[in-house]
Amino acid sequence: MLFEARTFRNSFPKDRFQSFVVEYLESDVWVGVDPESYRADMEVEVLQVLTKAVDELKAYVEENPLFRKSLKACAVAETAPEAIRKLAHSAELGAVGPLAARSGLLNELIGQALLEKFEIGELIVENGGDLYLKLRDSLIVSIFADDLEDSGLMGLEVMPEQTPLGIGTGLGTKGHPINHGKADAVMIMAKNGADAGALAVGVGNRVKKLSDLEKVLKHLKLMPEVTAAVLIVEDQIAVHGDNELKLIS
Repeated sequence: MLFEARTFRNSFPKDRFQSFVVEYLESDVWVGVDPESYRADMEVEVLQVLTKAVDELKAYVEENPLFRKSLKACAVAETAPEAIRKLAHSAELGAVGPLAARSGLLNELIGQALLEKFEIGELIVENGGDLYLKLRDSLIVSIFADDLEDSGLMGLEVMPEQTPLGIGTGLGTKGHPINHGKADAVMIMAKNGADAGALAVGVGNRVKKLSDLEKVLKHLKLMPEVTAAVLIVEDQIAVHGDNELKLIS
């Protein structure tokens, strides 16, 4: 099963989130807010933030092509734009290339801008399978896995007091093009959107075989940035953190 963004987007309750999509160049961002909070000019704000961030990144990689191509963290100058420095920091944390954090960073920038400008009860920003959430009630976020019959029928419950936060996801064997692991699914929850995205790829890369799950769980315990994690390999599920896995009826 190849991951499709609309699969994720369709999993959120339509009566709870009024949604819209904003596109710019290769970026496709889905935003859901509680219906009472929705304002038409939110779409304008999202486009402005997205355009600025994408253009800034595009300009930087044109001058620094290694930043786009590298599968390892790249050092950047202190004078680099803040968004570039965030990507570099998250890449170092996850032991991955900087662009592994791209979707998570865009989600966070957009989410923070909306929360600063508008009174919003609940918010989800989704881009590339990564999420940024602000909740007032708990939400079960579906877990999609390669070739699993019950893919999408189980999820990680996110509590409102944990938000805002980022969630990074990955389908290890067929998903992210820079994920070289063997996990069927990875979900990482972190306070920082860019960190969540980079860590989903980085943690997934650590799973080369089923027996690696125990080592990965020990590694996660040493990472205070990670609030919760779920990894699925074949018929085994490994969970880190206090959030509950729940079936979706």
